Amino acid sequence: MNTTRRTLLAAAGGGVLAGTLATPFGRLALAQAQAQMGIVVKIGGIPWFNAMEAGIQQGASDYGMNAWMVGPTQADAAQQVSAIEDLIARKVDVIGVVPNDAAALEPVLGRAKDAGIMVLTHESPGQKNADWDFELTTVDAYGAAHMDLLAQQMGAAGRYIVYVGSLTVPLHNAWADAAIAYQEEKYPDMEMVGDRFGVAESVDDTYRTTLDQLRAHPDLTGILTFGSQGPIGAARALDDRGAAEKVALVGGFSPGQGQRYVKQGIIRGGFIWNPMLAGQCFVQIGKMLAEGQQLTDGMELVEVGPVRVDPETRIIQAQKLEALDKENIDRLVELGL
Repeated sequence: MNTTRRTLLAAAGGGVLAGTLATPFGRLALAQAQAQMGIVVKIGGIPWFNAMEAGIQQGASDYGMNAWMVGPTQADAAQQVSAIEDLIARKVDVIGVVPNDAAALEPVLGRAKDAGIMVLTHESPGQKNADWDFELTTVDAYGAAHMDLLAQQMGAAGRYIVYVGSLTVPLHNAWADAAIAYQEEKYPDMEMVGDRFGVAESVDDTYRTTLDQLRAHPDLTGILTFGSQGPIGAARALDDRGAAEKVALVGGFSPGQGQRYVKQGIIRGGFIWNPMLAGQCFVQIGKMLAEGQQLTDGMELVEVGPVRVDPETRIIQAQKLEALDKENIDRLVELGL
C-alpha cells in the first residue's frame, strides 16, 4: 500500500493511534485525548520520506500523540497547500511541513496560525508563518562538508555542476549557495558550470539532465547534488555512459537506494541526517508545542542530545550528520534507511 493511500486511510479512521485500547469506545476516547499532528512532506513513496514516516509512527507511539504523515503524489506546492487546508479543516493541534516552495505556502500557513494551529517546519529556516523550524545540520557545515568531499575527489581542480531538489526549496538552495561560496574561497581551481538545476527530487529528471550535461560539457569532472533523488539519477547516467571514473558524484541520498552505487564507486560519497530521526523529532517537538511547553536552549531531542534554540530566528538547531561512504553505508541500511 503506498504512502498516500495509507495516509488517506489514516485520515478516514482518525489517524494512527499509539497504544489503542481494546474496545471501539476505548479507541475513540484515546483518540480524543491525544493531540493531533499531521506532517506534510515533499513527496510520498520515495525512500527518504518512507523512512521519515517510520520515524513519525515511532514518535507517535513514544510520545502518545496522534501523528501521521501526508505524502503528496508529486513534489508540488499546490498539493502541499491542499493537504494543509485539509489539516486546518480537521482542526489538528500542530501541522508539520517539509516545504517544496516556502513562498507558496506562506498564505495557507498563515490561515493555519489564524485557526490557532501551531506550525513546525523542517528544511525551511526563515519560513514565514511558521512558529518554529528544526534542523539537524547547519547550512554552512552541510555545504562545506560536501564541497570538501567533491574537491577531494576532483583533485581540487576542474569543472562541476550543481543540482538542487527545486529552485524554490529554500534549504537546498542555501546549501548550494554555501558550498559554492566555500569553493570560490578555498578551491579557486574549481569552476561551477552554468547555473544550478532544480531536478534532484526526481530520478528521471536528474538522469536526463546528467546525460544532457555530459554531452554539453565533455570536460565535466564533478557533480554536486542536494536532493535525495539526485545522486541516484546521476549515478544511473554515469553508469550508462561509462563516465563514473571521470566524473566525481557527491551528494546526500537514502542509503538503501544508493548502496550499490557507493560500493561500485559511482557515488563517491555524501552526508545525510537520519530522516527516521527527523520524523521522531517532528513528533517530539510537536507534542511540546501542542502542550504549550517552552522550547529552551539546551533542551534535548531524541538521539540527538542538547540543541540550540534561538527565539529570534525561531530555529531549533542540531548537528547530527552521517557519512555516506563505503565504511558506513551498510550500517545505515541495516537501520532501515
